[in-house]
Amino acid sequence: MAAVMSDQDWRAFVSEGTRTGKLATSRRDGSPHVTPVWFVLDGDDFVFTTSAESVKGRALRREGRAALCVDEQAAPYSFVSVRGRASISDDRTELLRWATIIGGRYMGADRAEEYGRRNTAPGEMLVRLHADHVVARAAIAE
Repeated sequence: MAAVMSDQDWRAFVSEGTRTGKLATSRRDGSPHVTPVWFVLDGDDFVFTTSAESVKGRALRREGRAALCVDEQAAPYSFVSVRGRASISDDRTELLRWATIIGGRYMGADRAEEYGRRNTAPGEMLVRLHADHVVARAAIAE
């Protein structure tokens, strides 16, 4: 039977390694849209970047709500699912700072600055998805 993760456990789980988040938003017509994102956890916020003109970027600006799931794709399988409100920033200094941190997580410290610059191109925005509601389960296949 699956175990409920503690607050400390789910935070460690989502921060471990290079697991991606699967971000769910709604298109203008109400249909769902899911896409993977690189992220880091900052307090109660999942921080990531995206193009303002992407489907998710437009949806986040329009709706301001999203859900994100981070999972372990090997037995015994675990997941953390959050939903909440997103805040968006176009501040270039903050965008570069967080894009570099995120780049370091997924591409390694030696490529962090490269990916930070790449993901701070014109049209990119910084998103903070506040974890208003969290469901976190460990070892669901045991």
